Amino acid sequence: MTDQALHPADELAILGALEKKVLWLASWTIHNANHLRDSPDGLKVGGHQASSASLATIMTALYFRALRPQDRVAVKPHASPIFHAIQYLLGRQTRAKLEDFRGYKGAQSYPSRTKDADDVDFSTGSVGLGVAQTLFSSLVQDYVRAHGWGLDRPEGRMIALVGDAELDEGNIFEAILEGWKQGLRNCWWIIDYNRQSLDAVIREGLWARYEALFRAFGWDVVILKYGVLLEAAFAEPGGEALRAWIDQCPNQLYSALVFQGGAAWRKRLLDNFGGDDFEDRGAVIQLIERRNDDELARLMTNLGGHDLAALCESFSAVDHDRPTCFICYTIKGFGLPLAGHKDNHAGLMTPPQVESLRASMNVRPGYEWDRFEGLAIAPQTLQTFLDSVPFAQRKSGRKALTVAVPDHLQISIQPTMSTQAGFGALLNEIARDKADYVARIVTTSPDVTVSTNLGAWVNRRGLFAQQALADTFKSERIPSTFNWEFSPRGQHIELGIAEMNLFILLSALGLSYAIHGQRLLPIGTLYDPFICRGLDALNYACYQNARFILVATPSGITLAPEGGAHQSISTPLIGMAQDGIAAFEPAFVDELAAIMSFALSYIQKDGDGEPSERNWLRDETGGSIYLRLSTRSIEQPQRQMTLDLRQAIIDGAYWMRRPGPNAQVVVAYTGAVAPEAIQAVGLMAEDRRDVGLLAVTSADRLNAGWTAAMRARERGLAHARSHVEQLLADVPPHCALVTVLDGHPATLGWLGAVHGHRTRALGVEHFGQTGSIADLYRHYGIDSNAIVAAAQAVAPGRPVRHLHALAP
Repeated sequence: MTDQALHPADELAILGALEKKVLWLASWTIHNANHLRDSPDGLKVGGHQASSASLATIMTALYFRALRPQDRVAVKPHASPIFHAIQYLLGRQTRAKLEDFRGYKGAQSYPSRTKDADDVDFSTGSVGLGVAQTLFSSLVQDYVRAHGWGLDRPEGRMIALVGDAELDEGNIFEAILEGWKQGLRNCWWIIDYNRQSLDAVIREGLWARYEALFRAFGWDVVILKYGVLLEAAFAEPGGEALRAWIDQCPNQLYSALVFQGGAAWRKRLLDNFGGDDFEDRGAVIQLIERRNDDELARLMTNLGGHDLAALCESFSAVDHDRPTCFICYTIKGFGLPLAGHKDNHAGLMTPPQVESLRASMNVRPGYEWDRFEGLAIAPQTLQTFLDSVPFAQRKSGRKALTVAVPDHLQISIQPTMSTQAGFGALLNEIARDKADYVARIVTTSPDVTVSTNLGAWVNRRGLFAQQALADTFKSERIPSTFNWEFSPRGQHIELGIAEMNLFILLSALGLSYAIHGQRLLPIGTLYDPFICRGLDALNYACYQNARFILVATPSGITLAPEGGAHQSISTPLIGMAQDGIAAFEPAFVDELAAIMSFALSYIQKDGDGEPSERNWLRDETGGSIYLRLSTRSIEQPQRQMTLDLRQAIIDGAYWMRRPGPNAQVVVAYTGAVAPEAIQAVGLMAEDRRDVGLLAVTSADRLNAGWTAAMRARERGLAHARSHVEQLLADVPPHCALVTVLDGHPATLGWLGAVHGHRTRALGVEHFGQTGSIADLYRHYGIDSNAIVAAAQAVAPGRPVRHLHALAP
């Protein structure tokens, strides 16, 4: 740790001083934000003083002693102030950011990879997700190293600081199960077992359930219940009786006594042991009476999670790579006047309470932000120690290299084909390629690998496992279309059917460039309606700036025989609204091939460039990609993929039939309803002049470019024009738009607002049902008849003579 090793007692003294300072800085940061900083909108700022305090000791032992440069941590969301205080002491956070905590551009309420400046490993906030992220990040580390990458750096531990109430989240248990299947290693979960949730004190005996659960799935479990003071007291005469009383003390009573203090402890204990039925009555009373009220309170709150010596010893004792769960008994609000009170989660110390804390910390007015103010150890000694902390040696900002992707992906397009089949064919052709980028592709799916057309890719590239496993069906010579052989070189990770796990794994794979220093190109598949099942985890992945391609198929009521439970409606709107991901819905396979090539490059971009003046999209910034595909086979166009067409597809739309100057109607469609739109335009063209047909491949990118261009004009860039504005610029003002897709009509309904055209938006607004595609398209009003009827209503003209021919 230093050039000359510290004596253990000296090291503990320094850690104790730093723990004290971390608690003060975190508490003062929250107090400053709520009481000393102007709040013009009158809102409570908050900050979770009590929930932060319960982790002060654990995080002191972890960051200042146990962590190595290669380790990564997901911090309990409510411990954000403790994290920022530690980073401030290490010189990785500024006073200005702390003073602006929970303010504009200040230190964030919950640790954020993208919003904080102090080297956050994993964003947290939606409880449970950051915990699972560490598990999947550990699996990704194994994947990377198994493929021969990153061997120049040591293996790291992926560590989660877990609030005990976080273990109520279902995704935690899904992750633990998947970790067992995949042979989890190098993962620590440190549970802040303060036995208080947001609203109340938790139920008795949960620690035993936690222990049994983790052990059942192959984890080591370390329980830190008592600190050195209590252990010493238990060795005194009467100590075992005291231990038994504490072990049986209900959580609510224990919390209440913590809040009430030493005198309350004394009364309760003397009342309890004062009867003649206790064999060790006299010894226990003497043990209690040897301590004054302050000493007794300190003894009775000396839990393992607040004992630096016990924590350091337990962390140091782990000399293996097995997953380990530390159950650390703590007190919510430890060291603060709020300690133990059941209402302390959202509570804030009053100004007099903060002044009392200031006095106990020896912090002078005006010196609240000084890093070593009030500490008995010399500043130079503390600074020397901090400079030598292993975690402080970590180099931040390491970026993985990008890998070149071809501009054109090879594929043999059949005359009639679905986009889902096209996706499988593309991956099959990519799998044949020996180019460097192909080795970086990793696919994953929650038990729908075959039904989302990843089978050919898996046959060629294999499934990943840390230990090789042959396909028994193959060895037994049982015919099968698929070759399911596992090996450390495989490039597909097969998951159980849990969408939360899929998205958190995609998040971990998509952050490998930052966490493990190695570029991966992750592609995940699932059924489109089940995006909603894992939506919180998808949002979390995007918030962290994870990079991946999400292929969601089948989609919509086009999956006709499956019925409403498997037919998606709202997902196109999710694609538009979700930050950090660009959504596409191609109708044709050549469109998909162009988008896939773009996507494999886009997910590697991490620049801060301004929007392009060509389309006003921030393509140099990059992000993730969502592809909404279909199992509907449709006739494929025979055309040359020119550079202009390719760019228009990527920008979000192109004219399949450009409207003329006398156009009365333009039909804009997305995805699988292309045949209906084409047929409707052909019918209307017999009676109307210059009818236009707009193929929309990405409503998301069209809308994003339009709003960005409007903002640019508002800033004085009068020339700014988005792709959709340019496309619709020559559409006559009197012309009407009819938009249609197999999804919610609002996805395209905004197109009329671009230049003020009358618009009728067709789509699906209600749950689907079983039937044929023709049945359902007719029922929900997205067939050719409906398109023609909508055009007639919004732009009256001569009735279509052949409309009756479309009827069943």
